[in-house]
Amino acid sequence: MSRHINIPIFIPHEGCPNDCAFCNQRKISGHVRAPSEGEVRKTIDEHLKTTQEGDRCEIAFFGGSFTGLPRHRQELYLGIARQYVKEGRAEGIRLSTRPDYINEEILAFLREYPVKVIELGIQSLDEEVLQKSNRNYSPEVALSACRLVKDYGFCLGVQTMLGLPGDTLEKSINTAKRLIELKPDMARIYPTLVIRDTALEQEYIGGKYIPLSLDEAVRWCSILVPMYENAGIKVIRVGLHAEELIRENEIVAGPVHPAFGALVYSKIWLDRITETIEKTSMHNKRKLIIHVAPSDVSLVTGQNRRNVDFLKENYRFSVVKVIGDQNSRNSFEMEFRD
Repeated sequence: MSRHINIPIFIPHEGCPNDCAFCNQRKISGHVRAPSEGEVRKTIDEHLKTTQEGDRCEIAFFGGSFTGLPRHRQELYLGIARQYVKEGRAEGIRLSTRPDYINEEILAFLREYPVKVIELGIQSLDEEVLQKSNRNYSPEVALSACRLVKDYGFCLGVQTMLGLPGDTLEKSINTAKRLIELKPDMARIYPTLVIRDTALEQEYIGGKYIPLSLDEAVRWCSILVPMYENAGIKVIRVGLHAEELIRENEIVAGPVHPAFGALVYSKIWLDRITETIEKTSMHNKRKLIIHVAPSDVSLVTGQNRRNVDFLKENYRFSVVKVIGDQNSRNSFEMEFRD
């Protein structure tokens, strides 16, 4: 089976016009300076050594705001990546940037290279949230950037954050609805973490900011992820890659968990199952058998059997079994037995 592989090149903080309240890109990316030409080539080559025949590779420039870099540095990085694409060793280029660093001139420049995907750090489409997070652009600027990216023929990715200063579940849902209307190709959803040496840390220490709890963040994501997926928009990431931050003790507070995405999808499964139970006349059946794809068994069961225990406690089942069934791919079936 072929795999899609992003070869990540981190451009920490360079190109950003200001420090957003939540951001310390040097710590988030684990890099303190932009890579040299040699380092970029070495990173790409090392990743390519681990690929298999049939893998689809993209060279991805993450961190910072790529289109805010000096033009000569953009040309250097894009030129290196273009060589690998010409040689057939990579399929294209992916980059992330801020929506206020997108315009027609920038997109015309990027179209000279094999850039396929542009991910925009939207974060929120609520005016108050953007202001309190020091994003320094309006929702209209973000929406306009999304439309321009699509108009110029690029695949559009959107990144949003939950639980920023001033945020509410209603605001995050509204942001998702407005983005879904634009039909992006993919989305990432990041609950806000309080990172050391950020303005948000000072607000947290001063009692002016309260992050989402883990349960709150999982619940918010379990509502938002199906909104995107039901609209045909792929959610390619839920939660920040935080392993290094956890090891280095750089997370001060917030809903961090090494398997956050799994918690979210387990909650989504539990919601689907309970909704079906509520619509079903069980006639005092005491056993529940759930058939799902083998790859979904652990998610349906829940971490530490949390979902199974919930179903037993709330619906008084004496037995709840989750069975892997090849015929249940992308769906599930439930049996109620005496």
